[in-house]
Amino acid sequence: MKNNRLLNLHKKLREEGILISFSGKFSQEIIEELGEAVKKYLEAEEHPKTDIFNVFSIFIEQTQNIKNYCVSKKDTGFYEQISNSCIVVIGKNESGVKYIFSGNMVQNEDTDRLEKVINELHGLDKQQLKKLYKQKLKQEINPERKSAGLGLVEIARKSTSPLEFSIEEMDELFSFFTLKATV
Repeated sequence: MKNNRLLNLHKKLREEGILISFSGKFSQEIIEELGEAVKKYLEAEEHPKTDIFNVFSIFIEQTQNIKNYCVSKKDTGFYEQISNSCIVVIGKNESGVKYIFSGNMVQNEDTDRLEKVINELHGLDKQQLKKLYKQKLKQEINPERKSAGLGLVEIARKSTSPLEFSIEEMDELFSFFTLKATV
């Protein structure tokens, strides 16, 4: 029996420069295991320590943000659908620049706030991002959000270029959010 689907997928991943990919429900254990795999892979390739640290940090922030969003939907009828839509990819382009690309389903009611936060980060330079980060550290955590909102700021700080994102509406209830950071 000849079935080349996996071989074709392997070739496509290599063509796209994808080093590591995971699709499915994020748990703390999966995030930690993938994080360790990312570090070991980059260390074996002898990447600079700063690159390894930044890729690892961005990976952790992106996956934690997704996991936290999914957990926030635990009491909705959409939890399983949203939490099984998660994906993260680490790759490098032709120039060797590494990227961390993540995505997940979000409820349409959450997209405006998400887009607003990321667009506000786009206009900030590294010094302004650092200042914003320090301000957010001092803020009290909103009990409804259970977060100080540091994740996206930290990703923007570690990224070597502005964050890229898209929000693609899937239907009247859901959109698919993607975020790309480069190192």
